[in-house]
Amino acid sequence: QVQLVESGGALVQPGGSLRLSCVASGLTFSWVPMNWWRQPPGKEREWVARISGNGDSTNYADSVLGRFTISRDNAKNTLYLQMNSLKPEDTAVYYCQVRGREIWGQGTLVTVSS
Repeated sequence: QVQLVESGGALVQPGGSLRLSCVASGLTFSWVPMNWWRQPPGKEREWVARISGNGDSTNYADSVLGRFTISRDNAKNTLYLQMNSLKPEDTAVYYCQVRGREIWGQGTLVTVSS
């Protein structure tokens, strides 16, 4: 059984930085592409970033390009999202996902506010 657990969400001021983590179990992590998604309050879930199984290829939504970095440490079965220059519109519950499968974590809340 696959399990994903996100962590690292917090209250941060605009312009600040935060790193989210997602620990995976129950899958061959190094072979599995992964996504980050987010759901702002009152809005639909939106795709944020993806990464290939070995970490050599990444893609980002235009809204976060240049500010966010997706990465992974396959030895630790962990996916990361480094978020810099945070804006209030980045406020959302952030989820990791096994790409191509309907497998999600429980989410972690990021609030960007002064």
